[in-house]
Amino acid sequence: MKAIISDIHSNLEALQAVLADIAKSNVAEIYCLGDIIGYGPNPRECIDLAMKCQMILLGNHDQGAMFDPDGFNPPAERAIFWTRSQLETSGEDQSKREKRWEFLAERPRTFKEEGHLFVHGSARNPLNEYVFPEDIYNQRKMDRIFAMIERYCFQGHTHVPGVFTESLQDDSYQFQSPEELENFTHKLDERKTMINVGSVGQPRDGNWRSCYVMLDGKDVQFRRVEYDIGTTVRKIHDIPDLDNFLGDRLKDGR
Repeated sequence: MKAIISDIHSNLEALQAVLADIAKSNVAEIYCLGDIIGYGPNPRECIDLAMKCQMILLGNHDQGAMFDPDGFNPPAERAIFWTRSQLETSGEDQSKREKRWEFLAERPRTFKEEGHLFVHGSARNPLNEYVFPEDIYNQRKMDRIFAMIERYCFQGHTHVPGVFTESLQDDSYQFQSPEELENFTHKLDERKTMINVGSVGQPRDGNWRSCYVMLDGKDVQFRRVEYDIGTTVRKIHDIPDLDNFLGDRLKDGR
């Protein structure tokens, strides 16, 4: 059994709560689909915890901290520059700083395992492409993405969890949110399928609780975990370089 997490975004309280929830189950491995940092107040601590995962991908915010951020809105860009300063000028010794930078620099963009593809964004653009629930009506986009999937693809990036499947009867596509699944569980079958695992540190589906998935054979179960959101919000509000909005939005899951 694997736990698959994504989009931590420097939210230490959320990550700690999710790891504690995972520890209650018989999980052999934890896979992380990227965006360990960005937006939130604890980039160093989140990287240190993420290093313990068995597989970790590069996210666009992780890349933005290493290079000049491209395509970010102003609050996200300011958060990236602040994050970079925290990784460069912490009061810790140089070896710890270098270890974190080396860790980020070595992250792959994709990982394949037994017919399973793991990406941050999409199979077509692993780093930056968003696939939203409403994209099921964009036939051309979905056709091109699904053509690049062997069988199953796990992704994050949008912070909106759910299951995309192709129809076996026609050329249409379906999306189901976790709440629309029986027992919050999807059973993988012969259809090509994309699973968005949601976000640990900044859900955007109207639910403030952290989200991740458990993969147990063919069963994909979505898990929601409460965390000390008040502490995270206060930390963000106390950092001038992080917009208050980045904390306020957590309370609304948006």
